[in-house]
Amino acid sequence: MPPYWYFIQVKCRYENLKESTPFINSNNDEDHSYDGKNMALYEEEMDSTPMVASLLNKLANYTNLTQGVREHEEAEDGGRRVAVMVPQMGTFVGVYLPCMQNILGVILFLRLTWIVGTAGILESFAIVSMCCICTLLTAISMSAIATNGMVPAGGSYYMISRSLGPEFGGAVGLCFYLGTTFAGSLYILGTIEILLTYIVPTATIFKDNNGEATPNNMRVYGTCCLLLMALVVFVGVKYVNKLALVFLSCVVLSIMAIYAGAIKTLIELPEFSVCLLGNRSLKNELFESCAKMEVLNNNSVTTDLWNFFCESEYGNATCDEFFTLNNLTEIPAIPGLLSGVIKDNLWSNYGPAGMVIEKNNLHSESPQIPSTDRDQYFVFNDITTYFTLLVGIYFPSVTGIMAGSNRSGDLRDAQRSIPVGTILAILTTSFLYISFVLLFGACIEGVVLRDKFGVSVKKNPVIGVLAWPSPLVIVIGSFFSCCGAGLQSLTGAPRLLQAIAHDGIIPFLQVGDQRFLL
Repeated sequence: MPPYWYFIQVKCRYENLKESTPFINSNNDEDHSYDGKNMALYEEEMDSTPMVASLLNKLANYTNLTQGVREHEEAEDGGRRVAVMVPQMGTFVGVYLPCMQNILGVILFLRLTWIVGTAGILESFAIVSMCCICTLLTAISMSAIATNGMVPAGGSYYMISRSLGPEFGGAVGLCFYLGTTFAGSLYILGTIEILLTYIVPTATIFKDNNGEATPNNMRVYGTCCLLLMALVVFVGVKYVNKLALVFLSCVVLSIMAIYAGAIKTLIELPEFSVCLLGNRSLKNELFESCAKMEVLNNNSVTTDLWNFFCESEYGNATCDEFFTLNNLTEIPAIPGLLSGVIKDNLWSNYGPAGMVIEKNNLHSESPQIPSTDRDQYFVFNDITTYFTLLVGIYFPSVTGIMAGSNRSGDLRDAQRSIPVGTILAILTTSFLYISFVLLFGACIEGVVLRDKFGVSVKKNPVIGVLAWPSPLVIVIGSFFSCCGAGLQSLTGAPRLLQAIAHDGIIPFLQVGDQRFLL
C-alpha cells in the first residue's frame, strides 16, 4: 500500500472516532480516559502554579516536625493504616522557616531585655556576636557535609553518621538527643513562667514569708505541663503538625509588634512609668499613686506608699529613714529613641544577688543606720550576675539551626536547600538579635531593663511594654511559641534516640529499638 493511502486511512479513522465520542462521559471511557487532563484553552499558560498561590499552599502545608516523626505518623482510615505522604519542600518552607522558628524563642521574649540592661549594649553586642559566629561556623561545617555527595533521608543524625561514619554519628547523635531533651525542659519552664507571672499570677500555690512565689510552683506546674504535652504527643503528632503554622505566626506577629512599638516611640510614648524612691526602683504593682501624700476632697491624705514605709497612716507617724530622706520621682519606662537613654545603657551593671536596682545618674540620701525591714518593696537582683553567666543564658537562643537538616528527606534539593536556608536563617536572626539589642538600649530605661520580671511596670513583660499595640501581644505570642517548641522537642528527641538504637551503635539502647514504643 502506498504511504499516502496509509495516511488517509488513519486520518479517516481519527475523524470517525471524534464524531462518535462528542462527550467526555460517553460509553468509551474505558478506552479514552480524561481524568487528570488539563482542559485549559492555552496549555502552555498552565505549566506552573502562580507564585502567590504556590507560596500560600506551601504555608498551609507547613510543618515544623522532623522527618523521622512524620515517617511514623499514620492516619487511620476504616481500620486500615495509610502512611502520610509529605510534599517535597523548597528552601524557604523546608529549611528557612523551621530554623527561624526554632532560633527565635523563649530567651528573646523573657531574658534578652534583662541581658541588655545587665551587660550593657556594648557587651551585649559581644555576647550576641560570639554566639552567632559559633553557630555560623557549625552551619558551614554542616553545609560541607550536605554538599559532599548525596544527602540521605532521616535528618541530621543520618546525614552525619552516613557521611562521617557511625562512631562520629553516634557521638554527635547522643549530644543532639541530650540537647533536644534539655531544650524541651527550657521551653516548658518558659511556658510556666509566662503563665504564672503574666497570665494567671493568682495561681501560685507555694509562697514565702513575703508573699513571693517560690520555685516549687515551677516544679509542680512544669511537671503537669510535661505530662500534658506527653499525652498530646502520645495521642498523635499529627495534632502538633496542624498547629505548626499557628506557632510560627505567633513568633512573626510578636517580632512585628516589637518593631512597631519602637517606631511608635518617635511619635508617642507608652503610658507606662516607673516610680523611684531616691534612685531605687519600686514595685509599682503594689500601689497606684507615686507620691507620699495626695489631695482628696481638699484634704491631704497619705497614700499606699506611706502605709508601706510608715507605722501608721497618719502624717506624724514614724517612717523608714530612707523613705523620709528621699523624694519620690516618676519617670517614663520607655523614654523613646530620641531621649538619649542609650548613653546610660552602654555600660554593664553587674552585681551580687540581693542588690537593689538603682538609677545610675540619680542621687539618693543614705541613712546612717541602714534598715532592711522595708526592702521587699524595692526591685532586687535575684541572682549574682557576670559576663560568662549571661553568655550561658543567651546561648540557647541561637540554637535550632539543625531544624532544616532534620527535614533532609522532605527537601526537593537537599544539597542546595540545607546550606542556603540554614545560613540565611542564621544571618537573619543575627540581624534581628543585634537590632533588638540596639532598640532595647535606645528605647527602654535602664532600671526597667534590669527588672527581670517586670514588677516595676505593673507586672508586665519588659519587652511587652515596648510592643505595640499591647503587652498582651507578647504574652500570648510567647506563650504559644514556647508551647509549640516544647511539643516539637518532645516529638523529635525520642525519634532521634530510636534512630541511634536502630543502628546498633550503643548496645544497651537496642532494647528500645521498637517503633511502636516510641
